[in-house]
Amino acid sequence: MTQPDTRTLEVPGASLVYDVREPSGRSTFPTLILAASPMTADAFGTLASYFTDRTVVTYDPSGTGRGVRTDTTVGSTPRLHADDLAHLIDTLGTGPVDLFATSGGAVNALELVSRNPERVRTLVAHEPPLAKILPDRDMLLKACTDIHDTYLRIGMGPGMAKFITLVGWKGELSDAYFGAPAPDPAAFGLPIEDDGSRDDPLLAQNLLSCTGYDPDFQALAAASTRIVPAAGRESADEMAARGASALAARLGLNTVSFPGGHGGFMGDEYGMPGDPEGFAAVLKEVLQPARV
Repeated sequence: MTQPDTRTLEVPGASLVYDVREPSGRSTFPTLILAASPMTADAFGTLASYFTDRTVVTYDPSGTGRGVRTDTTVGSTPRLHADDLAHLIDTLGTGPVDLFATSGGAVNALELVSRNPERVRTLVAHEPPLAKILPDRDMLLKACTDIHDTYLRIGMGPGMAKFITLVGWKGELSDAYFGAPAPDPAAFGLPIEDDGSRDDPLLAQNLLSCTGYDPDFQALAAASTRIVPAAGRESADEMAARGASALAARLGLNTVSFPGGHGGFMGDEYGMPGDPEGFAAVLKEVLQPARV
């Protein structure tokens, strides 16, 4: 695989930066896009290195990393990000792509497929935090609103500490979550002091619209795209993994199990390595039917 070729794409309201890794020889596989939100392309360097037999594309979503928003009057929503993905796929010009999308990226990808299925051959939807389709939706959405409000009131550390506590909660959310003392940011290595900023891509821009997303299951069921819900073996019963299972149940599909937890695909990009080699092996197996 060649070194990444970094390119810029102007889309409505934003300037996106994406990286294209070409195979060393001729490929018979569809282009593979690796996508997350609000996580940036940096998270996929190790995983991309295992796919030397095809073109691999990563990008920074609007409002994150190199994805500069030129219009901040429009909120970040799954539809906005799905439109950006559609523009990116069209710009690549390689035909329908394979799409591995994780976390908020999986939510955005579901919106893309529900409206533009012809652009995606196979979607692996890894741990979409679809709080709104879970049985404890009211509590989950209340907790997300509290995280957002905490961030706006006293800053990133306290807000992120609550977010980490929520996403690591096992099973349905209960009154015990709301009855517990607020988590200490220092316990997670987070800053205690408020730096005054209020533009965090997760806590300010994407948290509420992502977890509050309600998929169009009728459109997804009718889509030509092959949809593969996926979850980590170590994150069972956590909100995002539960979202994958609920998605699978609504579509009459099975959930594919991947190594590690929510970040099982990562190398040491953020100092929290998963099992990228094992993850890539499962992903290759899942994508095999998409060979052309």
